[in-house]
Amino acid sequence: MLQSAAAHRGLARAPLARKIAPARTVGVRRRTGAVAVHANYKPNAVQLFSPSKINLFLRVVRRREDGYHDLASLFHVIDLGDYMEFETMPYALQDTLECSDPTIPTDESNLVIKALNLYRRKTLQTMYFKVKLTKRVPHGAGLGGGSGNAATTLFAANKLMGGIASNEDLLQWSGEIGSDISVFFSNTGAAYCTGRGEVVEDVSPPVPLDTPMLLVKPPVGLATPKIFKSLDLARRSAADPRGLLDAIAAARGVDQAAAVNDLEQPAFDNLPELAALKERLIESGQFRSVFMTGSGSTIVCFGSDAVPAFLKEEPQYKDLFISPARLITRKPNGWYEHSGLWKEQH
Repeated sequence: MLQSAAAHRGLARAPLARKIAPARTVGVRRRTGAVAVHANYKPNAVQLFSPSKINLFLRVVRRREDGYHDLASLFHVIDLGDYMEFETMPYALQDTLECSDPTIPTDESNLVIKALNLYRRKTLQTMYFKVKLTKRVPHGAGLGGGSGNAATTLFAANKLMGGIASNEDLLQWSGEIGSDISVFFSNTGAAYCTGRGEVVEDVSPPVPLDTPMLLVKPPVGLATPKIFKSLDLARRSAADPRGLLDAIAAARGVDQAAAVNDLEQPAFDNLPELAALKERLIESGQFRSVFMTGSGSTIVCFGSDAVPAFLKEEPQYKDLFISPARLITRKPNGWYEHSGLWKEQH
């Protein structure tokens, strides 16, 4: 499904261009069932930025026999993110998750706890963790905030346990708990993703990292399962995903013709006011392109982070979530950091 011939079209492919192989288990000690395994282990801690992502385009390729959908999408990690603190708990019998947003569950339904359980299962470790999560990314937004939290958790747990697993291990394992998590283990922060989103092909960032963007989200969120259930395959774009990838790279930016998201149709059917908001943003003339990311409900305004006057003046828009954003990448063996090109409002 992934074509190596794409390299001659102007996009350099980084080494991590592969289908995910069956996951392997690594580890240096097997479970003993005794907390005393860590009796001489001193707690240590790490603080990390937990980024989110946008889809520069999103094509739905087909509906699969198992009910899922095969996608083809250009993901890019962005600097709108949460903040997470991790501490090892040598004598604990379970993980502890504290979240600044009281509406977010902190039990085993949370991807953070799922990620820690996954890490222990794959590495045969017995360490538990205390996690503090300060939320900035809205949920139900199509920004993958929860997926970013899970990826950051896997990276943090591995760092605190001495780097038992490789980046490739973490990428492979992450697909077991969520389709969007793998992209955060891209070597570049930019990835052409296929399958359910878990088949990751690194690409060189096709757009200058300092390109300004504005994220606009109405108060209502959209549930991803409902959006896919409402998808009318007959109303999809016919654009070739590789052609969209090449067009964005050649233009060094996202023009409106390349800003394809097949999930806009079901999102706009379920939330007509979101379609109206997108049209108003286009009509403002301030942006190179305007498009929805993921399954919504965030609209990405590409090319400027200036807030249009109508969003400030008209009362129906007073409760919008509005934020600047930039594309980011990460250093080898490191994690993501905020670009520093805009300041968060607290």
